[in-house]
Amino acid sequence: MKAIIWHNPACGTSRKTLAILQETPGVELSVVEYLKNPYSADKLRQLFGDAGLAAREALRLRGTDAEERGLKDASEDDIIAAMAANPAYVERPIVETDKGVRLCRPQDVVREIL
Repeated sequence: MKAIIWHNPACGTSRKTLAILQETPGVELSVVEYLKNPYSADKLRQLFGDAGLAAREALRLRGTDAEERGLKDASEDDIIAAMAANPAYVERPIVETDKGVRLCRPQDVVREIL
């Protein structure tokens, strides 16, 4: 099974999710450090759609200025545009496999799509 993790190595939950993926037999893993290789707006729309999430549900408020910038109450398009411009606004980690997409908080959520 192929899996892609949008990973932030500074995040403990992201590291724990990555470890689960690495320890799961048969997983062909791709790791995207999204702070170095940001999401496109189209990719964010696809990931959120496949995960059944609104952009607001994947908006990272802690440790960012997203709330001060009014993103908490912004439109879906405005949130996605801000996330594409500043990937730190995306909650992490997001994992995509053949079985679906999940925002893996907590990390064990990843098991739903393995």
